[in-house]
Amino acid sequence: MRMNKPGSNSAETAEETPKNTSSEHVPPDVANASYELSEDQALALLKRSDVTASALALLGRNPSVMKSRKALLALATHPRTPRHITIPMLRRLFNFDLMQVALTPTVAADVKRTAEEQILNRLESLSSGERISLARRASGRVAAALLLDTEVRVISTALDNSHLVEASVVTILMKHNAPESLFVLVSGHPKWSLRGEVQVALLRNEKTPLERAVEFARNFSADFLREIVPESRRAAVIQATNPSTTGASE
Repeated sequence: MRMNKPGSNSAETAEETPKNTSSEHVPPDVANASYELSEDQALALLKRSDVTASALALLGRNPSVMKSRKALLALATHPRTPRHITIPMLRRLFNFDLMQVALTPTVAADVKRTAEEQILNRLESLSSGERISLARRASGRVAAALLLDTEVRVISTALDNSHLVEASVVTILMKHNAPESLFVLVSGHPKWSLRGEVQVALLRNEKTPLERAVEFARNFSADFLREIVPESRRAAVIQATNPSTTGASE
Protein backbone atom coordinates (compact mmCIF):
# COMPACT_ATOMS: atom_id res chain seq x y z
CA MET A 1 0.00 0.00 0.00
CA ARG A 2 2.90 2.31 0.75
CA MET A 3 4.25 1.68 -2.73
CA ASN A 4 1.00 2.95 -4.29
CA LYS A 5 1.00 6.33 -2.58
CA PRO A 6 3.71 7.95 -4.69
CA GLY A 7 2.01 6.67 -7.84
CA SER A 8 -1.32 8.01 -6.67
CA ASN A 9 0.11 11.46 -5.96
CA SER A 10 1.83 11.46 -9.32
CA ALA A 11 -1.43 10.70 -11.14
CA GLU A 12 -3.24 13.47 -9.30
CA THR A 13 -0.46 15.89 -10.20
CA ALA A 14 -0.61 14.83 -13.83
CA GLU A 15 -4.34 15.54 -13.91
CA GLU A 16 -3.96 18.97 -12.33
CA THR A 17 -1.06 20.13 -14.45
CA PRO A 18 -2.91 20.39 -17.80
CA LYS A 19 -5.62 22.53 -16.17
CA ASN A 20 -3.09 25.03 -14.90
CA THR A 21 -1.24 25.02 -18.18
CA SER A 22 -4.35 25.62 -20.30
CA SER A 23 -5.48 28.58 -18.15
CA GLU A 24 -2.14 30.25 -18.71
CA HIS A 25 -2.90 30.41 -22.43
CA VAL A 26 -6.14 32.38 -21.96
CA PRO A 27 -5.36 36.12 -22.31
CA PRO A 28 -6.43 38.02 -19.18
CA ASP A 29 -8.59 40.46 -21.17
CA VAL A 30 -10.54 37.59 -22.77
CA ALA A 31 -11.10 35.92 -19.42
CA ASN A 32 -12.24 39.15 -17.79
CA ALA A 33 -14.60 39.99 -20.65
CA SER A 34 -16.60 36.83 -19.93
CA TYR A 35 -17.38 37.72 -16.33
CA GLU A 36 -20.08 39.97 -14.95
CA LEU A 37 -18.50 43.39 -14.91
CA SER A 38 -19.40 46.74 -13.42
CA GLU A 39 -19.46 49.78 -15.70
CA ASP A 40 -16.09 50.96 -14.34
CA GLN A 41 -14.53 47.53 -14.88
CA ALA A 42 -15.81 47.35 -18.46
CA LEU A 43 -14.56 50.86 -19.24
CA ALA A 44 -11.17 50.06 -17.71
CA LEU A 45 -10.88 46.99 -19.93
CA LEU A 46 -11.88 49.02 -23.01
CA LYS A 47 -9.16 51.59 -22.25
CA ARG A 48 -6.39 49.00 -22.18
CA SER A 49 -4.01 49.43 -25.10
CA ASP A 50 -3.56 45.66 -25.43
CA VAL A 51 -7.24 44.70 -25.44
CA THR A 52 -7.90 42.22 -28.24
CA ALA A 53 -10.72 41.91 -30.77
CA SER A 54 -11.69 38.61 -29.11
CA ALA A 55 -12.15 40.32 -25.78
CA LEU A 56 -14.16 43.10 -27.36
CA ALA A 57 -16.40 40.53 -29.06
CA LEU A 58 -17.02 38.87 -25.69
CA LEU A 59 -17.81 42.24 -24.13
CA GLY A 60 -20.35 42.79 -26.89
CA ARG A 61 -22.16 39.63 -25.75
CA ASN A 62 -21.82 40.33 -22.04
CA PRO A 63 -25.27 41.15 -20.55
CA SER A 64 -23.82 43.27 -17.76
CA VAL A 65 -21.89 45.39 -20.25
CA MET A 66 -24.93 45.82 -22.51
CA LYS A 67 -26.74 47.59 -19.66
CA SER A 68 -24.18 50.41 -19.54
CA ARG A 69 -24.67 53.31 -21.94
CA LYS A 70 -21.06 54.46 -21.52
CA ALA A 71 -19.67 50.99 -22.11
CA LEU A 72 -21.83 50.52 -25.21
CA LEU A 73 -20.59 53.77 -26.71
CA ALA A 74 -16.96 52.98 -25.87
CA LEU A 75 -17.35 49.53 -27.43
CA ALA A 76 -19.05 50.90 -30.56
CA THR A 77 -16.30 53.48 -31.12
CA HIS A 78 -13.36 51.18 -30.35
CA PRO A 79 -11.31 50.59 -33.52
CA ARG A 80 -10.77 46.89 -32.71
CA THR A 81 -14.39 45.95 -32.08
CA PRO A 82 -15.43 43.49 -34.83
CA ARG A 83 -18.04 44.83 -37.25
CA HIS A 84 -20.38 41.90 -36.62
CA ILE A 85 -20.56 43.13 -33.03
CA THR A 86 -20.61 46.88 -33.67
CA ILE A 87 -23.26 47.19 -36.37
CA PRO A 88 -26.08 45.29 -34.60
CA MET A 89 -25.16 47.14 -31.40
CA LEU A 90 -25.94 50.51 -33.01
CA ARG A 91 -29.65 49.81 -32.69
CA ARG A 92 -29.26 49.94 -28.91
CA LEU A 93 -27.63 53.37 -28.86
CA PHE A 94 -29.33 56.67 -28.12
CA ASN A 95 -29.50 59.27 -30.89
CA PHE A 96 -26.71 61.45 -29.58
CA ASP A 97 -24.50 58.42 -28.95
CA LEU A 98 -25.06 57.46 -32.60
CA MET A 99 -24.06 60.99 -33.51
CA GLN A 100 -20.82 60.51 -31.56
CA VAL A 101 -20.11 57.24 -33.39
CA ALA A 102 -20.55 58.99 -36.75
CA LEU A 103 -18.16 61.79 -35.73
CA THR A 104 -15.39 59.61 -34.27
CA PRO A 105 -12.40 59.63 -36.68
CA THR A 106 -11.23 56.10 -35.83
CA VAL A 107 -14.59 54.47 -36.57
CA ALA A 108 -14.80 52.60 -39.89
CA ALA A 109 -16.69 54.36 -42.70
CA ASP A 110 -19.37 51.68 -43.02
CA VAL A 111 -20.06 51.80 -39.29
CA LYS A 112 -20.38 55.59 -39.48
CA ARG A 113 -22.85 55.30 -42.35
CA THR A 114 -24.92 52.77 -40.42
CA ALA A 115 -24.98 55.06 -37.39
CA GLU A 116 -26.14 57.94 -39.58
CA GLU A 117 -28.85 55.78 -41.12
CA GLN A 118 -30.13 54.90 -37.67
CA ILE A 119 -30.45 58.62 -36.89
CA LEU A 120 -32.12 59.40 -40.23
CA ASN A 121 -34.66 56.62 -39.66
CA ARG A 122 -35.62 58.19 -36.33
CA LEU A 123 -35.88 61.85 -37.40
CA GLU A 124 -39.65 61.87 -37.77
CA SER A 125 -40.12 60.71 -34.19
CA LEU A 126 -37.77 63.31 -32.68
CA SER A 127 -38.88 66.50 -30.99
CA SER A 128 -38.10 69.92 -32.42
CA GLY A 129 -35.44 70.48 -29.77
CA GLU A 130 -33.71 67.18 -30.54
CA ARG A 131 -33.67 67.94 -34.26
CA ILE A 132 -32.19 71.37 -33.61
CA SER A 133 -29.46 69.82 -31.46
CA LEU A 134 -28.66 67.30 -34.18
CA ALA A 135 -28.72 70.05 -36.82
CA ARG A 136 -26.10 71.91 -34.83
CA ARG A 137 -23.79 69.05 -33.86
CA ALA A 138 -24.32 66.01 -36.09
CA SER A 139 -22.39 64.87 -39.16
CA GLY A 140 -22.75 66.63 -42.50
CA ARG A 141 -24.99 63.88 -43.87
CA VAL A 142 -27.47 64.26 -41.02
CA ALA A 143 -27.33 68.06 -41.22
CA ALA A 144 -28.06 67.87 -44.96
CA ALA A 145 -31.13 65.70 -44.34
CA LEU A 146 -32.38 68.25 -41.82
CA LEU A 147 -32.35 70.93 -44.53
CA LEU A 148 -35.61 69.31 -45.65
CA ASP A 149 -37.18 69.84 -42.24
CA THR A 150 -40.50 71.65 -41.95
CA GLU A 151 -39.26 74.03 -39.24
CA VAL A 152 -37.25 77.11 -40.16
CA ARG A 153 -35.24 76.93 -36.92
CA VAL A 154 -34.01 73.45 -37.77
CA ILE A 155 -33.04 74.41 -41.32
CA SER A 156 -31.30 77.58 -40.19
CA THR A 157 -29.28 75.68 -37.58
CA ALA A 158 -28.33 72.93 -40.05
CA LEU A 159 -26.98 75.52 -42.48
CA ASP A 160 -24.50 76.61 -39.81
CA ASN A 161 -23.32 73.06 -39.11
CA SER A 162 -19.52 72.97 -39.43
CA HIS A 163 -19.61 69.52 -41.08
CA LEU A 164 -21.99 70.54 -43.89
CA VAL A 165 -20.36 70.78 -47.33
CA GLU A 166 -21.31 72.66 -50.49
CA ALA A 167 -22.07 69.54 -52.51
CA SER A 168 -24.67 68.46 -49.96
CA VAL A 169 -26.34 71.87 -49.97
CA VAL A 170 -26.55 71.80 -53.77
CA THR A 171 -27.95 68.26 -53.77
CA ILE A 172 -30.72 69.21 -51.34
CA LEU A 173 -31.57 72.37 -53.29
CA MET A 174 -32.07 70.24 -56.40
CA LYS A 175 -34.66 68.00 -54.73
CA HIS A 176 -38.26 68.58 -55.79
CA ASN A 177 -39.47 68.46 -52.19
CA ALA A 178 -37.03 71.07 -50.89
CA PRO A 179 -39.08 73.59 -48.86
CA GLU A 180 -39.39 77.19 -50.00
CA SER A 181 -38.00 78.33 -46.65
CA LEU A 182 -34.73 76.60 -47.51
CA PHE A 183 -34.29 78.74 -50.63
CA VAL A 184 -35.02 81.89 -48.66
CA LEU A 185 -32.50 80.97 -45.97
CA VAL A 186 -29.75 79.80 -48.33
CA SER A 187 -30.08 82.82 -50.61
CA GLY A 188 -29.51 85.09 -47.62
CA HIS A 189 -26.87 82.98 -45.87
CA PRO A 190 -23.51 84.74 -45.40
CA LYS A 191 -21.56 81.60 -46.37
CA TRP A 192 -23.63 79.54 -48.79
CA SER A 193 -25.04 82.43 -50.82
CA LEU A 194 -21.49 83.25 -51.96
CA ARG A 195 -20.75 79.80 -53.37
CA GLY A 196 -20.95 79.56 -57.15
CA GLU A 197 -22.55 76.10 -57.38
CA VAL A 198 -25.09 77.09 -54.75
CA GLN A 199 -25.98 80.22 -56.70
CA VAL A 200 -26.54 78.13 -59.83
CA ALA A 201 -28.82 75.76 -57.89
CA LEU A 202 -30.76 78.74 -56.55
CA LEU A 203 -31.12 80.26 -60.00
CA ARG A 204 -32.56 77.00 -61.32
CA ASN A 205 -35.51 77.09 -58.94
CA GLU A 206 -38.53 79.38 -58.84
CA LYS A 207 -38.65 79.10 -55.06
CA THR A 208 -35.65 81.43 -54.79
CA PRO A 209 -36.79 85.01 -54.07
CA LEU A 210 -36.69 86.96 -57.34
CA GLU A 211 -34.63 89.84 -55.95
CA ARG A 212 -31.97 87.40 -54.76
CA ALA A 213 -32.02 85.54 -58.07
CA VAL A 214 -31.35 88.82 -59.87
CA GLU A 215 -28.35 89.49 -57.61
CA PHE A 216 -26.89 86.04 -58.29
CA ALA A 217 -27.58 86.34 -62.02
CA ARG A 218 -25.11 89.24 -62.25
CA ASN A 219 -22.31 86.71 -61.77
CA PHE A 220 -23.17 84.80 -64.94
CA SER A 221 -23.48 85.45 -68.67
CA ALA A 222 -26.83 85.97 -70.35
CA ASP A 223 -26.33 82.82 -72.43
CA PHE A 224 -25.75 80.72 -69.32
CA LEU A 225 -28.76 82.26 -67.61
CA ARG A 226 -30.97 81.32 -70.57
CA GLU A 227 -29.95 77.69 -69.99
CA ILE A 228 -30.62 77.48 -66.27
CA VAL A 229 -33.25 80.03 -65.22
CA PRO A 230 -36.85 78.74 -65.33
CA GLU A 231 -38.79 80.06 -68.31
CA SER A 232 -41.40 81.72 -66.09
CA ARG A 233 -38.85 84.22 -64.73
CA ARG A 234 -36.07 84.03 -67.33
CA ALA A 235 -36.92 87.28 -69.13
CA ALA A 236 -37.30 89.21 -65.88
CA VAL A 237 -33.99 87.98 -64.49
CA ILE A 238 -32.00 88.62 -67.67
CA GLN A 239 -33.59 92.02 -68.23
CA ALA A 240 -32.80 93.07 -64.67
CA THR A 241 -29.17 92.07 -64.98
CA ASN A 242 -28.53 93.18 -68.57
CA PRO A 243 -31.28 95.39 -70.04
CA SER A 244 -29.35 96.13 -73.24
CA THR A 245 -29.00 92.43 -74.08
CA THR A 246 -32.72 91.85 -73.65
CA GLY A 247 -33.62 94.85 -75.72
CA ALA A 248 -31.36 93.74 -78.55
CA SER A 249 -32.91 90.26 -78.60
CA GLU A 250 -36.37 91.72 -78.84
